[in-house]
Amino acid sequence: MALRTSWRNTLPLIGLAVLLSACASGSKVTRVQAVADSAETPYKKILVIGLFEAYDSRRYLEKELVTKLVERGTDAVASTSMMDSKTPVTRATFLAMVDEIGADAVVVTQLASLNVDTTVKDANPQATYNIRATQYYNVWGVELTEYVAPQGVQYDTDVALATQIFSVNDKKPVWAIESEFRIVQKINESMWDYKVFVEQADVIAQHMSSDGLIAR
Repeated sequence: MALRTSWRNTLPLIGLAVLLSACASGSKVTRVQAVADSAETPYKKILVIGLFEAYDSRRYLEKELVTKLVERGTDAVASTSMMDSKTPVTRATFLAMVDEIGADAVVVTQLASLNVDTTVKDANPQATYNIRATQYYNVWGVELTEYVAPQGVQYDTDVALATQIFSVNDKKPVWAIESEFRIVQKINESMWDYKVFVEQADVIAQHMSSDGLIAR
């Protein structure tokens, strides 16, 4: 079983942790490879692998995807449940996992592309008005006070994740999609939003199910 993918000829593995933000848009999914005729679907036991630089990013996405697959009646195991951050991320490591759990398929997700736009903005601009009457009829005095925090940077990030399924018997890819979505990190908001992992895992599981790769 080869774990090398065709996207960008093995892009650098960038941790998803740098992408997490307060708001993520819905995903646009492109089917890169339809289910191969040789695919022995639906698969019963799947090894789930996230290929990101940050171990926690791998663990979070794998955990959520396993949850989504199990909810749909498919037995699935996260690779990070069988290793730690010091375990070599190699083909041999994953092949040993396949043998240990008796997997009939492997799902691999990695970063396909990442484009970031930055904008400098004032943080939390606020204003107060003090309105008072004057000695003249229908004439009012208005005092405006503006409070502007130091400027910060807003990040608008376009992300594409590539997900591929490998057949253990055929030792080749049998299905692939790309899911594209936008993340907006607003000024002073936390970078960490676990919802990104939940949403993307759900997108992947839904398309696996609709294409008959797992039980519907």
